[in-house]
Amino acid sequence: MLKKILFLGLALVASVSWASAQIMPSPARAEGKGPYEKLIIRGVTLIDGTGAPPLGPVDIVVEKNRITQIQAVGYPGVPINENRRPKADDKTKVMDLTGHYLMPGLIDMHGHIGGSGQGTPAEYVFKLWMAHGITTVRDPSAGNGLTWVLDHKKKSAANEITAPRILAYTAFGQGAKDPITNAEQAKAWVNENKAKGADGIKFFGAKPEVMEAAISENKRIGLKSAMHHQQLDVARWNVLHSARAGLTTMEHWYGLPEALFTDRTIQNFRLDYNYQNEQHRFAEAGKLWQQAAPPFSEHWNNVMNELLELDFTLDPTLNIYEANRDLMRARTQEWHGVYTLPSLWRFYAPNRQSHASYWFDWTTEEEVLWKDNYRLWMTFVNEYKNRGGRVTAGSDSGFIYQLYGFAYIRELEMLREAGFHPLEVIRAATMHGAEALGLDKDLGTVEVGKLADFVILEENPLQNLKVLYGTGAVRVNDKNEPVRVGGVKYTVKDGIVYDAKQLLKDVRTIVDQHKAREKARITQPGLDW
Repeated sequence: MLKKILFLGLALVASVSWASAQIMPSPARAEGKGPYEKLIIRGVTLIDGTGAPPLGPVDIVVEKNRITQIQAVGYPGVPINENRRPKADDKTKVMDLTGHYLMPGLIDMHGHIGGSGQGTPAEYVFKLWMAHGITTVRDPSAGNGLTWVLDHKKKSAANEITAPRILAYTAFGQGAKDPITNAEQAKAWVNENKAKGADGIKFFGAKPEVMEAAISENKRIGLKSAMHHQQLDVARWNVLHSARAGLTTMEHWYGLPEALFTDRTIQNFRLDYNYQNEQHRFAEAGKLWQQAAPPFSEHWNNVMNELLELDFTLDPTLNIYEANRDLMRARTQEWHGVYTLPSLWRFYAPNRQSHASYWFDWTTEEEVLWKDNYRLWMTFVNEYKNRGGRVTAGSDSGFIYQLYGFAYIRELEMLREAGFHPLEVIRAATMHGAEALGLDKDLGTVEVGKLADFVILEENPLQNLKVLYGTGAVRVNDKNEPVRVGGVKYTVKDGIVYDAKQLLKDVRTIVDQHKAREKARITQPGLDW
């Protein structure tokens, strides 16, 4: 049966029936302990998210979901002086986590909550995120419908469900009775969107009059915004136009190379190009950065400097297109066999009618082009960070063989590949994400006065980001045997302590149930093994 075409990457019709895309809602929370009147976490090494180097051992005191004290209690390799430690009484929950590492909860800036075409229950998506330390997500497009997303946002805020906190960014035009064709209609829809309770808007493209009116009005009324500059409109509205109008963040990289053109105004499309043929769309995109001004040239610098002056945020979602440079790697990642739902696996498979399943004849040549594309793209992102620009971490999971939670950790690895120091990677995933969302008073760093929002693990993530994967990292022990280490141990959200490894077990159970019900197994496309 043909898979359902998702609106999420196409966004062509404002009158899409969003209710049809809704997934199974999340059940009532049955996981997590707390919040506690008073919680003391003892003996951890702190990575606070600001870019500061690790500090430990420290004791962290949480009262009613707020950090009230961060106390250095000794020195590495030296017994702790108990007299320096915050005092506990019989009403205090004490967690002795000596030797563990603690950092802020992670923020996924591009977190779709699945769709009916993927067959992903909300519980499955949420637990994969939480198991990887992701405590906040921005849902770009509200693909399950704004009402559905706002309901889950409310339940998450009340900790009635096991889920990250949610920010709902409605796709521009969603719910409109008629296409939005002028500035007045655009402004009216933007204000209606705020009245409905949305946190922001995700744009894809429209004619300049509409884009200018919508983005500027959205900024005027105090909402945030994101944009995937789709190729249907980017020739007349690129990243610079959006940033000047007041856009908060750009997603992926579409629209940025177009702003960097010097010897053309339109991408050098193949002459039989058809946007509805997604191999055309994504294969040609692999040639796009080579058409832009070279790194550190005058125009390249001018564009970057203007974006910096506008306090613009880049959310590159590097991981989501990694299959384009190494399709076999993406298909054979070790977690697919255990944690990927059979319906999601079918959704990933090459198919001419489904968004982001475009490998009709994907060759070595496409992969080589995309590897060079990444090199140029990463150069811009890294230098933007070096000059003080804000770069965040977003996954766009649920497409292109990228699985919720796991894909986000891969995004962190790819920021590292781009040139980020591991501390810069963590800052992008925490403090800079919170700043971009306007949540930095409460989230993004571990500081007195902020919410109890933590990731706790036994291994040092700065030494190896792979220890953040649910499957951990491979190490050879003293007996010359390969063993697994790492994986998040605890995710703390709103002062509630979740056993991250148990959440992963829950996900595995969900997957096993689906496989049994469907008599399905994971096989590679075109193979029966």
